[in-house]
Formats: sequence, structure tokens, C-alpha cells
Amino acid sequence: MSRIGKNPIEIPDGVSIDLNDHNITVVGQKGSLEFSYNKTMTVTKSNGNLVIDRSTDESSQKALHGTTRQLIQNMVIGVSKGFVKELELIGVGYQASVQGNLLKLQLGFSHDIFFDVPPSITISAERTSIKVEGIDKQLVGIVAAKIRSFRPPEPYKGKGVRYKGEYVRSKQGKTVGAK
Repeated sequence: MSRIGKNPIEIPDGVSIDLNDHNITVVGQKGSLEFSYNKTMTVTKSNGNLVIDRSTDESSQKALHGTTRQLIQNMVIGVSKGFVKELELIGVGYQASVQGNLLKLQLGFSHDIFFDVPPSITISAERTSIKVEGIDKQLVGIVAAKIRSFRPPEPYKGKGVRYKGEYVRSKQGKTVGAK
């Protein structure tokens, strides 16, 4: 049995779950999320827990079992607590600011970059730090990765956009040899 898939999902207070015909809707204080899971999986609710079971022991079913369980777990955490990714800008003149639903980035290019924020994501920026918040873990990760992709950290001076706490290995650079 899948080690992740066999673990029950605890339903915290303030979160309601609706199961109907291979669709699950999770509603909490931060919002609601929906997910359609595979027909070979069965989700049952009992004693304040959700239990996910699979029909066969094929390898594809084992992988899907753990994945389904974790996606539902992320939905429960998202609507109750939410998810946060923090980015930091490193470089002279690199800065960020929020203007309505646009994120304005100055990253050393000849022009400013304006990033349109998806409606379910909240972004706050304080000059050299950006905080991406939302209830959908996948969408928060995609938005943070997109912002990072505008100027990924480079290994020679370490300039760029990086995740908070990310280690960027620095290289030595060129040396001029005497002849």
C-alpha cells in the first residue's frame, strides 16, 4: 500500500467537504477549491477524517493513490491556512512594487516588467522582497516561478530574483593567465 496514500486526511474545524460522483469540493474560511479525482479511487469521510482507497495494486494505481491523497491534503491546508512563497531581489537598483493588480519589476533591463497577477493570488512587495499568497498551492508555485524566471539568479555575482533562503553557488569567473 502507498505510504502516503494510506494516511488519513484530518479535517480541521471550519472546513467542510462535499463528495459527489468523483468530485470533491473543499470550503474553508479562505475560499473554496474543487477537484475531480480518478474513478478508480474511492474517497470516504468518517470520524472527521478523509480516507482514500484504490481498487487495484497496479503500479499506476499506487502512484495515483498517493498523488490523489496529497492533492486533497493541499486543498484542505489551502482553504484553512493558505500557502506563501517569498522571493527576494538581489542587485543594484532591483526593486518591485504593486500597482493595483499589476506587479511592477525593475530588474536591470532597459524597461520595467509588468506582471498581471491572477485573481486568486495576493502579492505584496516591499522594494526588494515579494510575497506571493493564495489557497491553491500549485498556482502559488507557478506564479512565484514565473516571477523568478524574469531574472533568475546568476552564479557570478549572485544578482537576480531568488526564493527566500535559496542558496546560489557562486563561480570564480575568468582569470587572465600571464604568458
